[in-house]
Amino acid sequence: KIFMSRSTIEPFSISPTTTGIMQSIRLCIAIVWFTFAALYVDATLFGVSPTAASNPSSLQFTRTTLSIMQQLRGGGGADAGDGRKKKDVVPAFRPYLPYTLAIRDSIMIAHSFHGHPSFGPAGGLHGATYTVDVEFASSSLHPECNWVIDIGIASDLVAEVLKKYNYKNLDEVFGEGVMTTTEFMCRVIFDGIVEKLKEKYGEDGDENGFKGWIKVSLWESHKAWASFEGPAL
Repeated sequence: KIFMSRSTIEPFSISPTTTGIMQSIRLCIAIVWFTFAALYVDATLFGVSPTAASNPSSLQFTRTTLSIMQQLRGGGGADAGDGRKKKDVVPAFRPYLPYTLAIRDSIMIAHSFHGHPSFGPAGGLHGATYTVDVEFASSSLHPECNWVIDIGIASDLVAEVLKKYNYKNLDEVFGEGVMTTTEFMCRVIFDGIVEKLKEKYGEDGDENGFKGWIKVSLWESHKAWASFEGPAL
């Protein structure tokens, strides 16, 4: 028989080494969980079913989710079908463009919504003063001047487009029946600026000219505004 005194039996305890191993296992489990969670969120946000997201070889998953994520991160482009990238394809989402130059101007206009009942009292002729913000965004700076775009050129371009509408009755500019909402005017001003840029730098863009993204915002007041954005050239 073997006799053991109570004092020779030590209570069970976890050594520091065991604790470290358990913490590492928990960390690995957390990383795996967050990886699958991120995959699920990416898929559902971009219209791919969770079933497709769980199968990375799915054609729908690879062509939809990954291509959109690539555009959002500023890489890649649209596939031309033969391995090349199309230069003239408009991205579905604004890419990552860290540099921005903004120009602020204003216009005073008169317009109506032609008595349309959906606009209430604004359906009749009235005036409005818009603060106009135009943002020029780019992935890099000019190689010599370290700017997004020459601020003088940008100011002149915006002013040139806006003078077509400043102190004008938009009902007369666009004709009867056109609802010249703030959203509509954002798009119109955007198109005008893009056209001026093409005249300045050419259809394909000057080597050192502005090549980036434009966002036009019109502020009706400090409480309400609208915007439109897209590629410059």
